[in-house]
Amino acid sequence: MTTSRMSVVARSAADISALLADVRQPVWIVRHDGEAGATSDERIAARSEVLTAVAPLPPESLGDRQFHAAHGVRAAYAAGAMANGIASPALVSAMARAGYLASYGAAGVTPAAVDAALAELSATLRGKPFACNLIHSPSEPALERAIVDSCLRHRVRCVEASAFMSLTAEVVRYRVAGLGVDRRGQLEVRNRLIAKVSRVEVAEPFLRPAPANLLRQLVASGDVTAEQARLAEQVPMADDITAEADSGGHTDRRPLLVLLPELIAARDRTPLSAAASVRIGAAGGIGTPAAAAAAFALGAAYVVTGSINQATREAAQCDTTKQLLAQADFADCTMAPSSDMFELGVQVQVLRRGTMFAARAQRLYDTYRAYAGIDDIPAELRRDLEATLFRRPMDTVWQDCVSYFTERDPAQLVGAAEDPKRKMALVFRWYLGLSSGWSIRGEADRVADYQVWTGPAMGGFNSWVAGTYLAALSNRHVADIADQVMLGAAYLTRIAQLRTAGARLPADCAPFVPRQSVPRQSTATSSGGSRTAS
Repeated sequence: MTTSRMSVVARSAADISALLADVRQPVWIVRHDGEAGATSDERIAARSEVLTAVAPLPPESLGDRQFHAAHGVRAAYAAGAMANGIASPALVSAMARAGYLASYGAAGVTPAAVDAALAELSATLRGKPFACNLIHSPSEPALERAIVDSCLRHRVRCVEASAFMSLTAEVVRYRVAGLGVDRRGQLEVRNRLIAKVSRVEVAEPFLRPAPANLLRQLVASGDVTAEQARLAEQVPMADDITAEADSGGHTDRRPLLVLLPELIAARDRTPLSAAASVRIGAAGGIGTPAAAAAAFALGAAYVVTGSINQATREAAQCDTTKQLLAQADFADCTMAPSSDMFELGVQVQVLRRGTMFAARAQRLYDTYRAYAGIDDIPAELRRDLEATLFRRPMDTVWQDCVSYFTERDPAQLVGAAEDPKRKMALVFRWYLGLSSGWSIRGEADRVADYQVWTGPAMGGFNSWVAGTYLAALSNRHVADIADQVMLGAAYLTRIAQLRTAGARLPADCAPFVPRQSVPRQSTATSSGGSRTAS
């Protein structure tokens, strides 16, 4: 008989932990032969004084089961998009094959490369769940259209929309183009949308139907039909809204303890009856089982991880960057100007330890604010920037920009020709844009300029796995980490339930230590698990 089904009462911390870690079995806290202990044997419980108990709590039962049904996954856990393709096709495929949702990191990737990646994923996964990131690009609207074109072309059935401050025609086009009526005359929503937001006012448009003015525009352009526009009046823009708290990359660094309840309340007071079905998930700062358990306890329908996946074997990051991430503490991150929204002063959260990117990027933004154009920058400052950041004359950088935007978005060059400050912004964005690429490719002479998007969850994860098999980068696989986080969240939830009921457990029971070979239930059988009362 295994430890988890031992026929004696467990009294040591190790034995009690083993019982509770077998989350698919009930555990009774009993007084047996005059001493308190734990057992998963119903016969022993029947012969003892039962003090309290916890029911089975499979990881698949955490969160909202409708998330499973809508996305075709086995657990309410997703790997969020990491831009520049860091959330690679390999990462997305590994998660999909394990029954999890993951989003391809399309932001910052050329339209041709995005199209190729989506073609690969659609062909190889063949109906398995995956998503593509659609990032709001106010300075390059053509990019939004190109990504939506690719998603529709390859029948990508889920998009993770991020950094949107308001709805655009393209995000509406993706949603509405998937509306139809089935054979029974029922509304069918084929294109699912997950909106990642940090503020209630940004979430509210996703809780309502698409704006009438954008629908009229899309019908007039032939992008959607009049029938689809009519159907759009009945459904909210999003199926899921992710509360993005203190995450890596684009973030407002909102506290999840405040943001998640606020978004749930905003959903519940929305007049549209269909909005009640919009699920509210949690992201930002989730890198350990304790964080995931806390999010579920707070009412999250699902959890999303990001930073911790960047140091996995499947992520498209170089070994040097992964080593930097594996050494990070939870306080080793800071804010820096973003490339895609540089002129707006939007910032991203990046790794501070081991790189000088944040300070150098801020210097560029301060220069942008202070001068009207490149020609107005004092000669000494310009020489220093060219020597330390650009490592070439700014005129040469500008020629690189011309070549780049001629292929990617020629409208950017028209604006720069009319406005010297706009031209300066594009030149500065050259450094901001390439710095993440240097990190991904592992350019050794640019380590000091690596832009590595990460949040405090990375440090929390490193602390949690210290001394275990997951401390080694070679052992970090994205789907295995998902398994460990969800199993640990179930374990810690059972610990919390027992303590709430008055059980005094040994202190050594509290941590969940990741162990190899976590048993994985198939998607087909995971729906059979029972759920404890909270």
